[in-house]
Amino acid sequence: MAGLFDKQAAVYAHARPTFPSQWFSMLAALTPHHSLAWDAGTGNGQAAISVAEHYEQVIATDISEEQLKHGIKHPRVRYLHTPSSMSDDELVSLIGGENSVDLVTVSVALHWFDLDRFYSQVKRLLRKPGGVIAVWTYNGIQVSSEFDPLMWGFSEKTLPFRNPNFKYALDCYRTLPFPFESVGVGCEGQPETLEMTKEMSFQGFLGLVRSSSGVNTAKEQGVDLLSENVVKDFEKAWGGPELVRTVIFKTYMLAGKVKV
Repeated sequence: MAGLFDKQAAVYAHARPTFPSQWFSMLAALTPHHSLAWDAGTGNGQAAISVAEHYEQVIATDISEEQLKHGIKHPRVRYLHTPSSMSDDELVSLIGGENSVDLVTVSVALHWFDLDRFYSQVKRLLRKPGGVIAVWTYNGIQVSSEFDPLMWGFSEKTLPFRNPNFKYALDCYRTLPFPFESVGVGCEGQPETLEMTKEMSFQGFLGLVRSSSGVNTAKEQGVDLLSENVVKDFEKAWGGPELVRTVIFKTYMLAGKVKV
């Protein structure tokens, strides 16, 4: 999936919501040690900087160099490029070595990964006992009874342009393979449901939609999913271009430790 989000990296960085600080306090409470964390598929580091409030060092990695150029600066976050050509041994060594990581996080990105390979890396890296992996995604947004059906209809039109693994996000991670022992925050087949909110202008909403992989893949194939008429329909349902609305992101989280 290298390059998938490169072209819209700057838009992505500004459009995506900020995750609640309580989530990271909850995850930090699950690990007895707080020396090293790994935020995989970090993008611009929106999750990494929050993890860094609880861990001495965070290694934030991504296969996209363009995304990393927009990484949010933090004294305890180190951004590293990890191309798909990097071997497992190289990656494990780069992060910190086997049995070294207290927390692994993947925010709205796991469904793009080679799951078998990534899980193998995680099992090598996580501290045993005590290390925890936490992954989460959101599935759509909630704005109003008038707006939401329009948004769901639009989302369905993006599906032919999505990676097949996007099905896991559509299923709210309920069908996501997750071979780890539960630590009380969801388990395989039963993710924890959380909510986050964002005050968003209509232009902010358009930025969010424009940053999605489905819209950009469609555009590259000559299909404009965000035509002028579609934007006008969205604007009307939103309540006008000047209105700022509270947008709810339903989020689904799984956390676990290596099974022994």
